Amino acid sequence: MMKFVHLVLALVTATLGGVAALAQPANAPVLPLADLKPGMAGEVWTVFRGTESESFAVKLTGVVHNALGPGKSLILCELTDPRVQSMGAVAGMSGSPLYIDGKLVGVLSYQIQRFETVRYAGFTPIADMFEISELPHALPSPASPLPIPIKSERTARAQTGASGEFTPFAPVFALAGVSPQVAAVMAPQLSALGLSTVALGGSLGAGASAVAAAPWPQLRPGSVIAAALAVGDITLAASGTVSHVDGNRILAFGHPLMTLGATEVPMAEAEIVTILPSNLSSMKVSNTGRVIGAFSQDRLSGIYGEIGRMPRLVPVEISLPARLNRRSLQFSVIEHEMLLPAIAATGLTQAVLGSNEAGLKRGFRLTTTVDYADRAPLQFSQLYPGPQGFAQGVAEVMASLQQWLFNPYERTFPERIRFAVEETPDTPVGYVEQLQVSRTTAAPGETITISVNYRGFQADQFHETYSLVIPPEWNGKDLEVVLASGPQMDALTGKPRTLTVNQLRNFDEYLAVLRQTRETDGLYLAVVERAALFTDNRVQTVDLPGSFERIARTSDAGRYQRREAAVPLYEQHVLPGRLFNAHLRRSLKIAD
Repeated sequence: MMKFVHLVLALVTATLGGVAALAQPANAPVLPLADLKPGMAGEVWTVFRGTESESFAVKLTGVVHNALGPGKSLILCELTDPRVQSMGAVAGMSGSPLYIDGKLVGVLSYQIQRFETVRYAGFTPIADMFEISELPHALPSPASPLPIPIKSERTARAQTGASGEFTPFAPVFALAGVSPQVAAVMAPQLSALGLSTVALGGSLGAGASAVAAAPWPQLRPGSVIAAALAVGDITLAASGTVSHVDGNRILAFGHPLMTLGATEVPMAEAEIVTILPSNLSSMKVSNTGRVIGAFSQDRLSGIYGEIGRMPRLVPVEISLPARLNRRSLQFSVIEHEMLLPAIAATGLTQAVLGSNEAGLKRGFRLTTTVDYADRAPLQFSQLYPGPQGFAQGVAEVMASLQQWLFNPYERTFPERIRFAVEETPDTPVGYVEQLQVSRTTAAPGETITISVNYRGFQADQFHETYSLVIPPEWNGKDLEVVLASGPQMDALTGKPRTLTVNQLRNFDEYLAVLRQTRETDGLYLAVVERAALFTDNRVQTVDLPGSFERIARTSDAGRYQRREAAVPLYEQHVLPGRLFNAHLRRSLKIAD
């Protein structure tokens, strides 16, 4: 009878492949590295499908001491389970706990080779993961540079598949709410930040509902978990495995997410749809669910967070033309100077390019508003002749957002970012055909007439006339009448593209400089004088005497700058609502 019971239990276990009810306890004892012996049989717990974890068999090969740095070893195991041996360790299994004789040993974290006939995997010792839960949670101070994620040399070499190479599983961030076409457009921008992304991912929550309320889920070692960079209508998240649970304290992944250090990354529920096997790199396909907490540490040995502690996020809202069935997209992004602009631009690209109803073929105006606490908002407007023009300018959109959101003076983030997309009645492109000035010489008090002939896109010719009374202070000057776009006028008048830290005193001055940018649509009609500009921080002096200039530049060459530029004596923004590529000049001499 006893043999029959044992046989039934063995058949049930083999049929189910190890179900959650048989999972190791959250408080399992730890087996020290010193007690590990080659040939020991172990089991690794992870989720193959859904949310219930299962085990698969491994055999301990040995310990590679100091493989990850002084005192940081790597446990090497052969993947003996037929299900895993055929496809190798899978991206998304990161953090799967390894048990030997019911004791916790380490977590799956490193890929060992790729194409060999016998599959191996590397495991981070669990003691190394316990270290990160004790690190301080404070984010970097304003004086501390934020880490910018990059691909390491080791990762780059490992991608060649050379024998003996190993690399931590690169988190695969799945984009949900984003079409494959948009994912392809944004892939180079996200890759430049060290993000490996795929379009095959889903989300189970949207908008404000993506943030959970208690009761919290009962996570166990081996459960699936997601670390999200964005949640809501647009989701960007990497799924992995829970390594250890201590009350509401969670350890996962067994390797870095992006090596952000002390951070605020949403912890989210997830479910596994399936595993896509590959000889190169197998991966789990997942759906990301509600936010249930925050990861506060992203370190060499893994990530650490707490259930119930909500992260600080920046809301992003995109309002679309009223005729569309869906009038807005809403999502929230982590507070990071490099990632926030890229992910916000991804959502914006989805709104413009990724909808059945989009069809903004003629053109549209994009208005961006960045709301800061206790400060006036930043607002910028840009015309686009159509979706393709926007797609080609995505890098420029990201660069603008990075400039608005990143500053060297104060580590602050906006309370909200708002994009408004409005259709234009026709294609907003114009062509200047002629610029005429009624006379080339004029006296103070006289009136000159400036005429502009231009065409719209596939439209008739238009004619605009502007009158200007010559002021007395222009007497005796050789001037130019200029018609140019805003960016061209910025360059002509010597506005610097970048500012050094010592040119401004604080974040408010930085915002003031950003607000002085000329409009990008329409043209600027100006009367300019050529002169030498001497700049003290942001204060400009025209034709400063040479003796003063030499003294100032000798004391601080970085602060004081001299350059030749055009000084506007008169300026007017004309022909708004169209994009022009024009830079025309006419001479004008003022004499009695």
